[in-house]
Amino acid sequence: MKTTYKILASFCALYSGVALSNAANSDNVLPPLSLDVEQVTVSGLSSGGYMATQFHIAHSDWVKGAGIIAAGPYYCAQNDITTALNQCVNKVDAPINLDALSSVAIDYANEGSIAPLAGLKDAKVWLFHGTNDVRVTAQASDLLYRQYQSWTDTQNIVYVNDQSAAHHFPTLNEGSNCSVSESPFIGNCNYDTAGNMLNHLLPYLTAPDDSVSGKVYTISQQKLAGSDGETLAEKGFVFVPENCASGESCRLHISFHGCNQYAEVVGNSYVTKTGINRWADDNNIVVLYPQTKKSLFMPLNPQGCWDWWGYTSDDYANRKGAQISAVANMIKGINTGAINKETTNTGTANND
Repeated sequence: MKTTYKILASFCALYSGVALSNAANSDNVLPPLSLDVEQVTVSGLSSGGYMATQFHIAHSDWVKGAGIIAAGPYYCAQNDITTALNQCVNKVDAPINLDALSSVAIDYANEGSIAPLAGLKDAKVWLFHGTNDVRVTAQASDLLYRQYQSWTDTQNIVYVNDQSAAHHFPTLNEGSNCSVSESPFIGNCNYDTAGNMLNHLLPYLTAPDDSVSGKVYTISQQKLAGSDGETLAEKGFVFVPENCASGESCRLHISFHGCNQYAEVVGNSYVTKTGINRWADDNNIVVLYPQTKKSLFMPLNPQGCWDWWGYTSDDYANRKGAQISAVANMIKGINTGAINKETTNTGTANND
């Protein structure tokens, strides 16, 4: 157990934290939301990047775009923590068989555990790997690029790998020195990751102004996700622009934090400082920020990473996976506006 803990600590990229601020006031009641759940987009950093890929591929029939920062190919860990550490993070001890990884996706699609892979053809994909990132190898990130190329029209894929960022979420002016990877793992890089990513995933966005008028609301993940949320924190967060709070139909973006970047550790930093809310605020985009929690017992997850190696079950990377199912249930739970009460299609595929 001690050995496993040390191994996990060596690759989970993100540490330390502060208390939650009043920006996510638990007294705030989430207003009824009318969400377009047929055009969802996702993003994530590190373990959150792996989860964003998994969620995208599981539900590509209604998740239409993904922004992945510092992560490797789908099913890289192959349901094995040792493989994860030896091939998918800061080293590649043996060549990664990309065809074998992709064949798992084919098998899942054939059995209905993920959406048909044909749904990825028109997806928008935005990938990022910093040149100073020593936590996840460029080789792993390159393989994710190659994998998406096999499924998606290449004109729909952007791969940014020429920015001198360390292992973090690069921003225009928030966070630590761009060359340093440290808590809360947001980098001041004079680079607008959020803007570049969202403008590719969702074209024709309005450039944001200098103020953010929307609010961050707290939700009960346990209530919305049910038993599928056992490995998640009690609280998750939703950023809601004013227009969306007033009942307008809005788009939905889901952003997955990295290891040791969950709210109990870094407070509201990931929820408020990546720049995603700044763009979402002026473009009627609701942002869901689901949260993990650490576990020092089985399932062992001491750094609060998203499950991309199988600590929840063998089905961690498909629709049957608890965390993927939990987030899909959260979408159903927050999509309560009057417009959507008249439609039978919630946009969340069956997870059984």
